[in-house]
Amino acid sequence: MRIVSLLPSTTEIVTALGKKDDLVGRSHECNYPDEINNLPTFTEPKFNPDGTSYEIDQRVKALLQEGLSIYRVDEEQLKTLNPDIILTQDHCKVCAASFDEVQEAVQSTLGANIEVVSVSPTDLSSWVQSIRTIAEAIDAEEAAEELTQRMKSELQEIQNKTIELTPPNVLSIEWMDPLMTAGNWIPELVQIAGGIPVGSESGAHSPEISWQKIQRLNPNIITVIPCGYSVSQTLSEISTLTSRNGWSQLNAVQNKQVYIADGDHYFNRPGPRLVDSARILAEIIHPSLFRKEEHPEWINMATHQFQQKVTSSL
Repeated sequence: MRIVSLLPSTTEIVTALGKKDDLVGRSHECNYPDEINNLPTFTEPKFNPDGTSYEIDQRVKALLQEGLSIYRVDEEQLKTLNPDIILTQDHCKVCAASFDEVQEAVQSTLGANIEVVSVSPTDLSSWVQSIRTIAEAIDAEEAAEELTQRMKSELQEIQNKTIELTPPNVLSIEWMDPLMTAGNWIPELVQIAGGIPVGSESGAHSPEISWQKIQRLNPNIITVIPCGYSVSQTLSEISTLTSRNGWSQLNAVQNKQVYIADGDHYFNRPGPRLVDSARILAEIIHPSLFRKEEHPEWINMATHQFQQKVTSSL
């Protein structure tokens, strides 16, 4: 079977299901695990992905307002790869090439015999179902059952440790300019990790939020997990938040409870590593419990406790 994956999360799912050797192509954003980086890519953004979060947002909105796709599918490369199955999504126009775009490219280059499988998880339940949907398409049902049961067990283990603890209010920021909070599966992960998610709802798209509302919410903990951003990228733009009037008065800032985490590799991808995302959140929210345990090095690499000095004059 020849599989092409257009989404980082579906690439990770295929790999976790033991079908990595069947992958023949990927999107330009698929970068994990390392072994897939030698596969050819056949998508690219139509906008310049470099720049500040505000600049990127404006470029994307300009394309969408004109009714244009923001990604380009290399139809010649697709024809060369000649896949049996293409994995994509129809959840978000910004995340990856859409189902309709892929269907159009397939019909114009390969004919109607190629199976296009689209998954669109919005919460943890549909996340598990998306794994099963992909598994059915690539003949990996048994592996999917083992994988999903293991992930559920690991999430339950985290929740069992936090369920009796006092939950702090947690605000998760998914974009810095304009301000957006993290919806979809993130509120559920926060709850599993022992927090109360504020500013967004489980299963709903990530909403824009005003700075005034964040000030009113005044959360105990802030996690900054911009979509597609690494820790270093977020740090390079953190002044977008810290320069806002009243930033230093927020409870989370006063108590040094602002954390930057790798949104690109963990929180934004509804793949197997959402379990790791829950572990990261558990360490952030309840460090006295979870940081006593030995943890893998990736947790240190995936998070950064942002500490801003608060002067006595504030």
